[in-house]
Amino acid sequence: MAGISFSLLVLKSVETIGVSCIKASEPYNKKLEHELRKLKFPYRVSSEEKLDDYEIRRKDHISHFILRLAYCQSEELRRWFIQQELDIFRFRFNELQDKQQEFLEHNELKYQAISAEEKEHEKKNLCDSSGLSLIQIDELLFYKVAFTDAVELVRGRKVFLRNGFAYIPHPEIVITVLNEFRQRLSKSLAVALRSLPVIQSDERLQPLLNHLSHAYVGQDYSIQKNAGKISLDQLDSLAAKSYPPCMRQLHKALRDNHHLRHGGRMQYGLYLKGIGLTLEQALQLWKSEFIRGKVDPEKFDKLYAYNIRHSFGKEGKRTDYTPYSCMKIILSNPPSQGDYHGCPFRHSDPELLKQKLQSYKIPPAGINQILDLVKGMHYQLACQKYFELTHNIEEVGFSLNHPNHYFIESQKLLNSSRDIKKEFSQPESSQCSQSSQPTRGTNTCISKPASQPVSADMEDLEELLSEGYTE
Repeated sequence: MAGISFSLLVLKSVETIGVSCIKASEPYNKKLEHELRKLKFPYRVSSEEKLDDYEIRRKDHISHFILRLAYCQSEELRRWFIQQELDIFRFRFNELQDKQQEFLEHNELKYQAISAEEKEHEKKNLCDSSGLSLIQIDELLFYKVAFTDAVELVRGRKVFLRNGFAYIPHPEIVITVLNEFRQRLSKSLAVALRSLPVIQSDERLQPLLNHLSHAYVGQDYSIQKNAGKISLDQLDSLAAKSYPPCMRQLHKALRDNHHLRHGGRMQYGLYLKGIGLTLEQALQLWKSEFIRGKVDPEKFDKLYAYNIRHSFGKEGKRTDYTPYSCMKIILSNPPSQGDYHGCPFRHSDPELLKQKLQSYKIPPAGINQILDLVKGMHYQLACQKYFELTHNIEEVGFSLNHPNHYFIESQKLLNSSRDIKKEFSQPESSQCSQSSQPTRGTNTCISKPASQPVSADMEDLEELLSEGYTE
């Protein structure tokens, strides 16, 4: 996988590992290095860079600037993008090791190293403030930096201060470099935001930029490999055991109210299609529930049955509609009063979410972990934690990006049958894909065939910008 989808995979992996491990710790570095190796991301500088590495870097650079345009559009998106870029920057800077000084000079980050005489004069103070031994003090470079550029170190009382300057040991200079990187990236996103009106006037770019922040990397679940293998009688049991909270909520609302509004019908209906319900089963389920909700059979056939057939590609354009990904649910068409669609971790009041988790028999410690992730806006990771707690496992071992993926992994764990595992297994090849259905209040994008490793639209966009697009 290359290009934008490749960059998104990297950033999402950085986010997942950053929540599961203490950042910059040895386990964190090992896990992140393993993930970057698996993705074939060239995170180290090589003296003999291969042509393939150059091409990967070139596409990574192009993708980064495209993602700036996509993630500059709201405060929430900017915050997420900056945090992931900071985390991977820290890791890569530390990997430079003896080339760090060269990097600083190349980027005109000229930090003044104190002289041997000044170091000797302040040796005791440097030792007391940094916790380093006298031998380590002799071996390390110390930089004299304005304390405003090292607030984090000052706050943690990790550096010696004199006359408004912080004395920073070389291993800690990464904090100051990170602050500089944050400022530059933040300013660049502000410039990108001001440029958006001009860029979006190009019909080739506007549709893609509107959807990139919702981009989902993985299988689209539009192909029904398990059609007819799940009966309607199983749904209540499956909802309790293998549904993610968003779909469990919709299932309960449908059973309790015998009705769902348009947003709920689209989100839940396509999910059910993705787990294996046939068109006939879907019509039977919705009709039986709506009739119990006092909807006349004739009215159901006239107002609702067409939309169900349409979602299965049997009416209208006969499009094979794709179940919603987590990002689409989180960022598109937020629920209003009387709605039950959306992501409970993103759209629920924290107290109501806590009550809901209690009703699901989640232990208090687990609820606190989930709420902490929600507070940090790590909604998909909160769902992963919910998966771990409800399936009694320590770590999911995968990155959760789709409700149907949640269902598949749950069934793998709960059912030991080789046949079922085979039926629910995901192909190794993946794609940068999005839901294509034209729902109210949501953006749309054409889904690509599962065999296509990268969206052709994405490749076109990369090619366009790599050639130097100007308005």
